[in-house]
Amino acid sequence: MMSHVPLLGLAVDHAKKEEEYFKPVFNAFDVSKKWIEDINPDAIILVYNDHASAFSLDLIPTFAIGCAAEFMPADEGFGRREVPIVPGYPELAWHIAQSTILDEFDITIVNKMDVDHGLTVPLSLMFGEPDEWPIPIIPLAVNVIQYPPPTGNRCLNLGKSIKRAVGSFPENKRVVIFGTGGMSHQLQGRRTGLINQEFDTNYLDKFGSAPEELAKIPHEDYLRLAGSEGIELVMWLVARGAMNERVREIHRHYHVPISNTAIGHLILENEI
Repeated sequence: MMSHVPLLGLAVDHAKKEEEYFKPVFNAFDVSKKWIEDINPDAIILVYNDHASAFSLDLIPTFAIGCAAEFMPADEGFGRREVPIVPGYPELAWHIAQSTILDEFDITIVNKMDVDHGLTVPLSLMFGEPDEWPIPIIPLAVNVIQYPPPTGNRCLNLGKSIKRAVGSFPENKRVVIFGTGGMSHQLQGRRTGLINQEFDTNYLDKFGSAPEELAKIPHEDYLRLAGSEGIELVMWLVARGAMNERVREIHRHYHVPISNTAIGHLILENEI
């Protein structure tokens, strides 16, 4: 689980990672880079939200899964990031789509889409600046831009459905799931720059042990306590639902602020 602040992508792209403002965040991901290198997964399911790059007010899927063989980095108004094309995993993505739809989740199947900073920034944080991304990615976009977004409970249950889907895939694959977005932040209005460390810390504390409690948080409480963009945290619950009931915490990092945003990062592994 991690934040996906676009400024971090710019820091990577413009060689600013060692500057005093950014260094504490990037240094915290040294542990994460080693962790994912050691486990060497076969695929990553990356839960993120599109920022009007692939979708717009003309088309707003609540949940959408990318089933293509590759995904281009999006031009978000200042040119495409100079990062590798994102490799897909069509066989597993189509299996997840079929399984979750038959499990009564209405997932939009997308065979062509560009992916923006919501997806590429987490990849940069976890893998640095490679010539190509080392692991196939399955993008799972969640609408947290246009009201109404899905509830935390719906996201948690979708994660459980994804777990069943991966478990029924004919090939035995090691799959990691990223929940991205958040933590507390607001980017407009009189409360611009809102950061609620108490809310964020409580969320991190309960995320592994009490996700069902977090899944009950209503939209209004995210807005009131975590700012208008704090609703992105429901995407973390998709990832949590895809894990076992019992998990162990491997790494945690929390830092404020980066671009008026609280940065949260959490690595959990299943308890067998």
